[in-house]
Amino acid sequence: METEHIKVKVWDLSTRFFHWAMVVLMVLLWWSADAGEMQWHQIFAYSLLILIGFRLLWGLFGSDTAKFSHFVHHPKVVLAYLKNVRSKGVSVVLGHNPMGGYMVIALITIISLQLVTGLFATDDVFTEGPLYSYVSSDTSTFLTWLHKMNFNVILLLIVLHVSAVVVHAVKGDRLVGAMLSGYKCIPKRENAIAAKSQLVFKSQWFALIIVLMLAGLVFANLMWPIVQVL
Repeated sequence: METEHIKVKVWDLSTRFFHWAMVVLMVLLWWSADAGEMQWHQIFAYSLLILIGFRLLWGLFGSDTAKFSHFVHHPKVVLAYLKNVRSKGVSVVLGHNPMGGYMVIALITIISLQLVTGLFATDDVFTEGPLYSYVSSDTSTFLTWLHKMNFNVILLLIVLHVSAVVVHAVKGDRLVGAMLSGYKCIPKRENAIAAKSQLVFKSQWFALIIVLMLAGLVFANLMWPIVQVL
């Protein structure tokens, strides 16, 4: 007998936009650094700063599935989840699963480190981060080295993340589709129906106000000087 499924809203527009904008910006950041387009590299980095700032605030005050409290669990919960996956296979979760939650935190942390070190970095030719003059030459050299090396860690996390998405897709949990549409198809059970009624999604106008405030601050203090010389 075929299991009946229902469509449940899991991700709001803001969370989905953040995810795909992050993907685009990471590609643009890699391209601009590789091509030596350092002014554009800074523009893209400051755009990423707006996104990260929004995600941190949305993780505190946003929709249920975007909140850190919804998907950051005690390590015991993560271990229990992994044990369940080994014995019963991948199960559909409304939002990030316990292991995926740790990946979200790891990515945000490592990308934030990349952003912060870039503020102090220099290419010793034309481009310096906006906070370069506030540290010693030795400190800037170290942070520039860390900025370059940390990119390898980002690549590793991206590979792990994509691999996990592929595994889930093979097992029937289509994470990409959900992040595009905002909805997941899950087995029609009482707990699924209950979960559907319990999820709360914040106004997207509230999200837009947060983004515009952050964008205004970043543009006025960091982007505008670069835009003037492009």
